[in-house]
Amino acid sequence: MSAGEEFEPRIVAFLCNWCTYTGADLAGVSRIQYPPNVLPLRVMCSGSVDPMYIIKALLDGADGVLVGGCHPGDCHYVSGNYKARRRLAVLSAILDEFEIDSRRVWFRFISASEGALFARTVRDMTDALRSLGPNPARALWIT
Repeated sequence: MSAGEEFEPRIVAFLCNWCTYTGADLAGVSRIQYPPNVLPLRVMCSGSVDPMYIIKALLDGADGVLVGGCHPGDCHYVSGNYKARRRLAVLSAILDEFEIDSRRVWFRFISASEGALFARTVRDMTDALRSLGPNPARALWIT
């Protein structure tokens, strides 16, 4: 990034196929505007998102990672969203140990009917990451 250029964060989003990905699709179909900073990756369940995927995304240059899953009690695989929430709580402590700001990783429950919530989440996360600045871990690992 050269001087005078405004920082635009890059967000990798792991989205549950049944709820959050469909919510993102609804946002698009409804023409709800949100920043184009997000790279959506569809996963069958938020519980299938291994913390290593998140760490890899951060080390490979993402400024933030969003994991979206079904609301509690709505998981199509019964407890995948709870599993994801537990994993991300542990990951948060690990990231802080390695001096990677855990505020760069968000977990949100967003259902298929909440396209507006998805768009607002992306806007809020983009604003939060702009205030944090570029991911410092990116400079350490990108070749």
